[in-house]
Amino acid sequence: MISNRSVPEAAVIPELPYPDVREAAEWLSRAFGFRERLQIGDHRAQLVFESGAVIAIKGDAPGSTLLVRVADADAHHAQAASAGAKILGEPEDYPYGERQYSAVDLGGHRWTFSQSTADVDPAEWGGTLKE
Repeated sequence: MISNRSVPEAAVIPELPYPDVREAAEWLSRAFGFRERLQIGDHRAQLVFESGAVIAIKGDAPGSTLLVRVADADAHHAQAASAGAKILGEPEDYPYGERQYSAVDLGGHRWTFSQSTADVDPAEWGGTLKE
């Protein structure tokens, strides 16, 4: 798997919604010992803890989504579609060096599967690397 500075190294990354991402990032760091590795405006923050990671996202709805890093987004997409996953979009390339698609499982949970395609400096797309 390609390493990409725009994405934490963890393979499975929960995305947790908070009304105020900046406040959440500071609180999670202070209370639980996370370290903020990347700030993306006021709508996203990547936090790491040892070899794990979590992404705080702007939102009011309770619950979470999952970001899963895969070696081949297209092959994974084909597998998920053939197994009956509700596909929300075809694999797409993003400027932060990731190829991603999203799906919903049989329980209604949202999953985003992401393949690193390049090592991209977050400053190139508006992110602020903290470490």
